Amino acid sequence: MAISGVGQNYYQSNVATTKNTKNVNSTEKFALEKTGGTQELSEAEEMELFKKEFYEDLSRVTNHRTVSNAAVNISEAAFKAMKDDPQYREKVLSLIQRDWGDSYAPRNCSVLITVGATLNEYRADSWPVGYDSEFDVRSQNSFYKRTSEKKDRQKEILEEYLEKRAQAKKQQQEMLNEKIARMELEKSRLSQSWSSERQMAKAANSYDANVMTETAVGSASLLG
Repeated sequence: MAISGVGQNYYQSNVATTKNTKNVNSTEKFALEKTGGTQELSEAEEMELFKKEFYEDLSRVTNHRTVSNAAVNISEAAFKAMKDDPQYREKVLSLIQRDWGDSYAPRNCSVLITVGATLNEYRADSWPVGYDSEFDVRSQNSFYKRTSEKKDRQKEILEEYLEKRAQAKKQQQEMLNEKIARMELEKSRLSQSWSSERQMAKAANSYDANVMTETAVGSASLLG
């Protein structure tokens, strides 16, 4: 699945650190070890690293095969609550794993998770694929999003290839049929030509024979 979302900025961003960066669980402060001492990160930097870590956790959550598209909207208040309360963070991850891992048969669905500062604000909405315009709108600025666009494109490319191959095969068959028809027509024409030539030759031979016969008879009459 293709992965996108606002959270990619956190996943791909580079925070200036020295050789060693410690992350003691997800409950304690992030620290940078620098030559000559240790300097604590600012609150904003801590939050950025927390978001990056959470983004990585989301990327490891697997979808059930009936979940074609998935996204997570997370408010800033939710991030703060999860950072301050590791148990809340783990509970949110557990709920997301439950909802993305659930079966939505008989139809494939798009699932949007909304995370707030409390469990009461957590919700999961789903729409059947093909009727999920609401998902498309509400997931535009999601922190994390994965879609089946890449898979669909590969399927589309395969279908295009098979269609083109079928068309080429059809054209080749039409050309072959046309060639066979031309050969049959030429064969018929030659056969008619040969038949006509044989008839003409037969007629010419018959004429020559008649002429010879008449000449012989005439000569005999003159001699008699």
